[in-house]
Amino acid sequence: IVSGSRSSKTFKPKKNIPEGSHQYELLKHAEATLGSGNLRQAVMLPEGEDLNEWIAVNTVDFFNQINMLYGTITEFCTESSCPVMSAGPRYEYHWADGTNIKKPIKCSAPKYIDYLMTWVQDQLDDETLFPSKIGVPFPKNFMSVAKTILKRLFRVYAHIYHQHFDSVMRLQEEAHLNTSFKHFIFFVQ
Repeated sequence: IVSGSRSSKTFKPKKNIPEGSHQYELLKHAEATLGSGNLRQAVMLPEGEDLNEWIAVNTVDFFNQINMLYGTITEFCTESSCPVMSAGPRYEYHWADGTNIKKPIKCSAPKYIDYLMTWVQDQLDDETLFPSKIGVPFPKNFMSVAKTILKRLFRVYAHIYHQHFDSVMRLQEEAHLNTSFKHFIFFVQ
């Protein structure tokens, strides 16, 4: 197995928020608040904003961040080094998307993360779930979809911390990983 072909497959294209859109303005607000260094303040819903839209913008942002972070360590996360998707001996994750794979399957970490990132990308690209046009309402199940996405993205952080933190430190990316994870945890709380 050539890891090059797998890593390029696992690393998903960045999900862009159209410039000039309301979501773009929200993202810029989030980035500006993040720049203040106060992560607790950065995750707060801006006054007068729609909660669903705020969650959507941040979910896209976390997807992009995790995608980028995992992309830097794909060469260390292989079928042989990570035959099971886990975050230590007590946390093993099996994949099911409810559509193509209904019964959870045991798979390697790179396979699981590829399934996961592809699945998240599909959710984010679905205009009925994540409408990009202003005035198009979010579906009634939006909150539960967003929670599932965030719960699954957490597993990638958990795997990186548990299995690959030494690589992250060798690459001198621990500050970036820690800030991203702290921001993520404040947001989901």
